[in-house]
Amino acid sequence: MYKVIYGRHDDATLQQFERCLATGSAYSGVLCADGHKGYNHPIGGVVGYTDHISLSGVGFDIGCGNMAVKLELPYSEIAPKLHKILTSIRDNIGFGVGRVNEKKVEHELFESELWNQTGVDDLKQLALKQLGTVGSGNHYVDLFEDSNGFTWIGVHFGSRGLGHKITTKYLKLAGAKDTMEDPPTLLEANSELGQSYYAGVKLGGLYAKAGREWVVEKVRQLIDPSAKVLQTVHNHHNYCWEEEHFGVKQYVVRKGATPAFPGQLGFVGGSMGDNAVILRGLDSEEAKQAMHSTVHGAGRVMGRLEAKGKFDKKTGEVKRPPRITHEDWKTWLTKVGVVVLGSDVDEAPQAYRRLDEVLEYHKPTIEVLEILTPKGVIMASKNELDPYKD
Repeated sequence: MYKVIYGRHDDATLQQFERCLATGSAYSGVLCADGHKGYNHPIGGVVGYTDHISLSGVGFDIGCGNMAVKLELPYSEIAPKLHKILTSIRDNIGFGVGRVNEKKVEHELFESELWNQTGVDDLKQLALKQLGTVGSGNHYVDLFEDSNGFTWIGVHFGSRGLGHKITTKYLKLAGAKDTMEDPPTLLEANSELGQSYYAGVKLGGLYAKAGREWVVEKVRQLIDPSAKVLQTVHNHHNYCWEEEHFGVKQYVVRKGATPAFPGQLGFVGGSMGDNAVILRGLDSEEAKQAMHSTVHGAGRVMGRLEAKGKFDKKTGEVKRPPRITHEDWKTWLTKVGVVVLGSDVDEAPQAYRRLDEVLEYHKPTIEVLEILTPKGVIMASKNELDPYKD
């Protein structure tokens, strides 16, 4: 068994990671520095299986990932109209649970054989309606300024209802239990069920990428249709790949972990009040031991209910006091000068680690090429609940 752990983690996260490594044909694993406990597989966890595919390792939001583009447009030119631009983005792109895109998006993926292979032709209409929407939870559209003053667009979201329903279908077929404490749910990779699910992973990945591309292009048009794209960076961080590590072919699941092979670029965000980065994977011995994987964000230090507190819906009585107040949240954002539309204290910077500290643990495996300073953030409203379990 090959494994490496970056950073510091609580006992529950470490136990969950070890449970994954002790299940099925697990051969190797990595726990990234932004890791924390997830559903049957830690967020920030990477596990390679020789003969299995982990539904728990991919998670409900198949193909969730990040995309960033650099525009040939100085941020100083749009700074005076930032709030107007953010409002326009919010009004033209769907944020929140169950949102549909008012614009019908045509895409070749709807002709793919993967729909038949996965057995989800019945989900096409839902997928058609939702393509190009962002969803809720920690999913976002951000505007950044880089060290040379250029504008960047960054987005984070996945396969929406399509991925969730694919995962739900196959978890049921696999007889999975709906708890966080059980071992990960695995399928034999070469079985009919395993191959059908793997087709669903590929479908979810294509769908997520198409959605991110549509949203980024729509945002570019809303900012300045004449602004050229100078650079594009894209990564899945909830996915399964067939790779070779330590001389053995494996089905590698990364759940909240960014692939970082030598020369591969990655876009990693911190929190709404912290810098993001463009990074590149290194060709080092440490990078090989890390299975060419790195963080996907800063990583949570408290759960959503822990941050927001718990209140009686009828009486308003405080069941559990919040650890972060709205005043604390707004003070942080004012100090760093970030304009945020939507969201709530469960996504406040205080609920996350600091990205630069997390990246320091992975220094032998990656290099940071660019630091992006957040200027505007759009997320679903505070009344939207995240339907995903990751």
